[in-house]
Amino acid sequence: MTHCERSKKSASTKRVHGFSLLEMMVALIILLSVTGIVMRAITQMSQASGTVGNRTEMHSSVRSATEVLQQEIGQAGRIPALPQAVTLSAAVAAGTAVTATVTCASGVNCVNGMFNNELLVIDAGQMGTGSQNPETVAISNINTAANTFQATFAFPHLIGAPVVVAGAFPSGIIPTDAAASPSTGNILRMFGDINGDGNMVYVEYNCDTTNGNLTRSVTPYNATTKNTAAVILPNISPNPPSSSPTPCFQYQQKPNGTGTSSVVDVTVTLTVHTQTVDPQTHVYQTETKALLNVAPRNVFDAWLLGGGSVTSRLQPMPASVATLAGQ
Repeated sequence: MTHCERSKKSASTKRVHGFSLLEMMVALIILLSVTGIVMRAITQMSQASGTVGNRTEMHSSVRSATEVLQQEIGQAGRIPALPQAVTLSAAVAAGTAVTATVTCASGVNCVNGMFNNELLVIDAGQMGTGSQNPETVAISNINTAANTFQATFAFPHLIGAPVVVAGAFPSGIIPTDAAASPSTGNILRMFGDINGDGNMVYVEYNCDTTNGNLTRSVTPYNATTKNTAAVILPNISPNPPSSSPTPCFQYQQKPNGTGTSSVVDVTVTLTVHTQTVDPQTHVYQTETKALLNVAPRNVFDAWLLGGGSVTSRLQPMPASVATLAGQ
């Protein structure tokens, strides 16, 4: 090996010994800078994800609550048909406080679903021979064991005359000028066949901005005690403006021809905040949701009937509902 070749090999061996201190410091600074940028981006993405998650959860809760509200307001005031086909089991004569006996396919509980002061249509649509004198009567003194009720009849009726229920509750959304326990800006009271399953219930919503909850209770209309309310929307706040908050529930009412009012339109306004503070702004995110012009269609139909002087189809509020509303 020549001297020149030995010199080149020695120089090459020296160069592979490693980086200089300056080179290492420069490399470390670059690495820390890149790591800082990556970590900052990850933190920002995490915070943005938290913000989106908070808002998504809030939107989902509000949407679920308002969908239930909209459906139940729309069904309020609906009166269900009698659970069984009912007919007179004996002829009745015209007169005051006449006892009518009825029968049905099962033979038992034929007066199930009836309540005192309910308006029943007698003899409507009867087929076959004999007289037919359809009329609407208000019933009382219902006897479940004997399958009887009392009413004042203007006409006599033959055995087999059908007994049906018709109309709707003009007070299905209890109006704000009700004599007792009316609906208010924070409490929405309603009743009827809310679920369309043939069962009447009393439903009450309480927009409790003090404790931050929208609650809902559902009770069979003929129960003696109102069921415990459940929270269906937490984290609610007073509606804007702060100087005079908008009520959660607002009502459009019109006279129905019976000396009382019917709620023909409901507006629902709810302000909700997130469960946790926003990770970026460190404050709660808020949203105000409004349902405008939610019409209780059955109550509206009853109001139209009253305006046309068809008061025989305006069903009175059951006394049990008034009791529940007052609890």
